[in-house]
Amino acid sequence: MNHTEAAPVLPVGTLFGVPTGHDLSASRLAVLGVPFDMGYHPTRIGARSGPAHVRAHSALVAEYLEEFGADLLQELGVVDLGDVGVLPGDVGASFPAIEAVVSRILTAGVVPLTLGGDGAVTLPQLRAMKLHRDGFAVLHFDAHTDAYEGVYPYEYNNANTFVHAVREGLIDPTRSMHVGMRDTEHRGHPGLVGVARDLGYEVVTMDEFTAMGVPALVERIRARFAGVPVYLCWDMDVFDPSVAPGVVTPTWGGISVREGLSILRGMRGLEFAAFDINTVSPPHDHAGLTGSLAAQVAMECLFLLDASPR
Repeated sequence: MNHTEAAPVLPVGTLFGVPTGHDLSASRLAVLGVPFDMGYHPTRIGARSGPAHVRAHSALVAEYLEEFGADLLQELGVVDLGDVGVLPGDVGASFPAIEAVVSRILTAGVVPLTLGGDGAVTLPQLRAMKLHRDGFAVLHFDAHTDAYEGVYPYEYNNANTFVHAVREGLIDPTRSMHVGMRDTEHRGHPGLVGVARDLGYEVVTMDEFTAMGVPALVERIRARFAGVPVYLCWDMDVFDPSVAPGVVTPTWGGISVREGLSILRGMRGLEFAAFDINTVSPPHDHAGLTGSLAAQVAMECLFLLDASPR
């Protein structure tokens, strides 16, 4: 090697090693960390560290991008904006900050890919979406609907995001879908899933998904969201804890990695307006499994955007 030649200096600590910066003029996708959690989960606090954890584990996943021939990161002009300045547990200070930065991305005509943070970070993002992309619909993968009442004695929390989204008129629940929920229905009682359905959401529980299988679910999703801008919200606890242990609320009986990747790949060709990957909790993540898998989900989102109508 000729040591007189300038060696490349690569970005450190970004998703897939993409450039940092705030110039979005040549970008189709901007990565944004949202290091916020409510801070009052009784046993598992740590999602505020999720963005850095996913970025760190994305380095290995990034190697697989080279196998696809095209330089997808460059073609999409992917840039990592860093993290929103938030104060975990402080909704009053943090939600407006999250909304403002996501709004900045959308104003530039760029698709945001955010890394949470717990499920509470979705609400301010939906507020920004409502201002810039009216007519979008939410496709939410999660072990829980996050449309619960009375779980925590706080007006805003990570369990009632999609209740507020309906009451604030941010989304039309009849056009949106929740997938992967572990229902609590028993002996005729509606369970927690019943609250979301009463609000108008379509809910596909794990039992229903298991009965229909991946191809039927993908067909159902494609039919429902054809021609509609999609806000894809992917809570990492939709996966079974055996493959994604480092989440805020692990719930047994979730989807496998193969099922998750097959679903994501089956949605190529739909129009995606935003990607929201959340609920990675590093203190509970054995061997970085969840961080690595979340980075893989992020990579699949790149391919979804590449195949998405402009």
